[in-house]
Amino acid sequence: MTATIEKVVLPPIPAKRYFTIGEVSELCGVKPHVLRYWEQEFTQLRPVKRRGNRRYYQHHEVLLIRRIRELLYEQGFTINGARNRLDSHGGGAHGGAGASVDEGEDAVAAQVPVTTTAAVDVEQLRKELLQVINLLDH
Repeated sequence: MTATIEKVVLPPIPAKRYFTIGEVSELCGVKPHVLRYWEQEFTQLRPVKRRGNRRYYQHHEVLLIRRIRELLYEQGFTINGARNRLDSHGGGAHGGAGASVDEGEDAVAAQVPVTTTAAVDVEQLRKELLQVINLLDH
């Protein structure tokens, strides 16, 4: 059985302080109702709520949402598996022997080939992921 993993190229994140849920939805390729659901499932995701209960996401949260999306949609993790992966990498374990991630999901992630295309700026992606890790460490 071979699974086809389609890598989606997301638009660059503009240099802004706050993003509305609609903007984040477009930047991350995820519907607004999914973002609201993920807020309940991932404690690291806490957008600022202003008048009318409107959500405003900061740059680091957009990066985090992209990471969650990658874990769930591209690497095949469950919500619990993605939560554990974020906790283990953000909590200082960095995927070591003590990381609490289901074996089946690790096997799926290990089978996903790492490819680079002209459309993906790998160095920029690496920098963004390091920013997310730093934010989660604090």
